[in-house]
Amino acid sequence: MSQQQSVADETVSLTVNGEERELPAGTTVADLLARHGLDPRMVVVEHNRAILRDRDAYPRIRLSQSDVIEIVHFVGGG
Repeated sequence: MSQQQSVADETVSLTVNGEERELPAGTTVADLLARHGLDPRMVVVEHNRAILRDRDAYPRIRLSQSDVIEIVHFVGGG
């Protein structure tokens, strides 16, 4: 197995909305939202108890082992 393949096979364990998840190492907040089919403009993301206010930073924020993510999405209605 090459070193490059080994890195690609690595995963991180974290909690997303109270559920344990395994994601590929290097996954970003933007990647996580895309996996769930969520539009970043329609959600609030909390990363380790800090609300991420800069949505433009989502592609640069890599998720790490034991991170805790809460995703809240807006629901329209009246």
